[in-house]
Amino acid sequence: MIIQSPIAWLGDQLNRWRQTVGSAPLDEYWPPEAAHPASPSVRRIGLDDLRIALTKGLEDFAANRTDVLFLCIIYPVVGLVLGSLASGYGVVPLLFPLASGFALVGPLAAIGLNEMSRRRETGAEVTWVDAFGVLRAPSIGAIAGLGLLLIAIFLLWLLTAQAIYDLTLGPKPPVSFAAFAHNVIGTGRGWIMIVVGIGVGFLFALLVLTISVVSFPLLLDRNARLETALATSIQAVRDNKRTMAIWGLIVAGGLVLGSLPLLLGLIVVMPVLGHATWHLYRRVVSE
Repeated sequence: MIIQSPIAWLGDQLNRWRQTVGSAPLDEYWPPEAAHPASPSVRRIGLDDLRIALTKGLEDFAANRTDVLFLCIIYPVVGLVLGSLASGYGVVPLLFPLASGFALVGPLAAIGLNEMSRRRETGAEVTWVDAFGVLRAPSIGAIAGLGLLLIAIFLLWLLTAQAIYDLTLGPKPPVSFAAFAHNVIGTGRGWIMIVVGIGVGFLFALLVLTISVVSFPLLLDRNARLETALATSIQAVRDNKRTMAIWGLIVAGGLVLGSLPLLLGLIVVMPVLGHATWHLYRRVVSE
């Protein structure tokens, strides 16, 4: 046995992870019918399909409760750290955009949960380690590309939110949180910022919902190009406008509730929605 320093051990682990990225053969990761590129078929769904997806998502969460909690604790922690940094560096106006912006990268954050649901669906025994099986997916390049796109949209939202603040209450930063809250609630310019910010934020959320509602699960489930995944997601929203609008409200409402208190509710909300997204994909896209 060779005793390594912590830095050397970490280097070896990272090297092993690097070597496994995208390493799974097509016929090992996917069944034969899914290993060959094909144009997915989109179904029309209703409210009962949303209920089934949420129910199955809750079942997945219950079946792996300790493991999923361990995996998803990182998201509330990251949120608290970001909030503390924002408060400490005088960018209080970006606290709400940062918190609400989690919804824009939520599909990326849930990719590991999608993978756990995919494996559990096959009857395999699932642990939190299986969430990192995404790294071995043959489609990891397309998944990474879509993830970078969502991150870019998130950053663009922050820049837009800052611009809205600068044009209404800015450009000078608030002298305190209390002064900022007073300016937002107690002035006409503050209400203009609220209305414009919510309206623009809705457009960003609609964009992300449209391009990602089934994209990540599709890339995990079958051999598909990124363009195919995006087109399928857009078609799913276009063919199911009312149902997808309700799904978007469910996600937004869940994230709002999960943010209270101190984002700790996300420990439950994130995994349930992440698992449910996989089952929603199963309801929308024909096998």
